[in-house]
Amino acid sequence: MTERPAIDLAIVMERETAPNQWEAWRYRPVEVLAHEGAFGDTARVLRDDGRVRRTLHPGFRLELFRDECEGYHLNLTSGAPVWFILWRIDDEDPSRAWPVSLSVSYNEAGRWLDAQERVDNLPLPGEVAQWLQAYNDEHYRPEPKKRSRPPSFLPPSQRER
Repeated sequence: MTERPAIDLAIVMERETAPNQWEAWRYRPVEVLAHEGAFGDTARVLRDDGRVRRTLHPGFRLELFRDECEGYHLNLTSGAPVWFILWRIDDEDPSRAWPVSLSVSYNEAGRWLDAQERVDNLPLPGEVAQWLQAYNDEHYRPEPKKRSRPPSFLPPSQRER
């Protein structure tokens, strides 16, 4: 069995305190970085000035799967390929949020959104887009289009009753 192509990554999340009168906190992912050994394996605060806090969350691995190639293709051909980042807020402590997963598949992001998850995106760097495109060029085979005949053209034995 061959190993799947993969890259190790870290995600930087930002928490803004009292961005308006209706919210106590606002969260968003701000950067996806190549994971370096110096990052360690636990989250750590990079900056906190009392208003904006940025936290590095290391330890993410993006693996490419052949059955997600259609989703990769949709992302790559969108005109602006992106990382899709799934993140959550702590129900017990709303001052805490963290990234859960990331993907480059449009279809996977759609499944997350269908499940009512929080998903944001960030621009995909050119070198990662090229790496993804090379994988997709090798493995993506679009489904052949099938023409469906209107029911009135089917023989009576094949029509739904």
